Amino acid sequence: MKKVSIIERGWAGHFICGQRCTFRRNTLIQYGKRRIVVSTVGMMMDIRKGEGYYDTIGAGGRYYETMAFRAKLDGPYWDADVSETVSFNSEWAICADALAKLPKDADNKANDMHDAVVRELSRKIRNMK
Repeated sequence: MKKVSIIERGWAGHFICGQRCTFRRNTLIQYGKRRIVVSTVGMMMDIRKGEGYYDTIGAGGRYYETMAFRAKLDGPYWDADVSETVSFNSEWAICADALAKLPKDADNKANDMHDAVVRELSRKIRNMK
């Protein structure tokens, strides 16, 4: 039986302003020829205001988000094919009305959110086409 491989990588897997996010996780899940990238980004620096200021990354006060995509070969790396999203049931966003209202351990919660999606999709990848 094939084994599911999980590889952590150090760059944002999605989001055009990912380089401005101080929180970035990118995990490649592989099973045979099937590959999925799980990407979590958050805490986007607001470059208009300077250091220490953050902006939301989406509607509804979203400061963190997790998305998943089928992977495509891009040079030497399997990266997210953002045109091919992969659905999941786990929590995918951390939102607040204002930065001060985010949980103090928001980065830890974002890690937990990312890990939950990786676990869910690691189970599902075996049955995907």
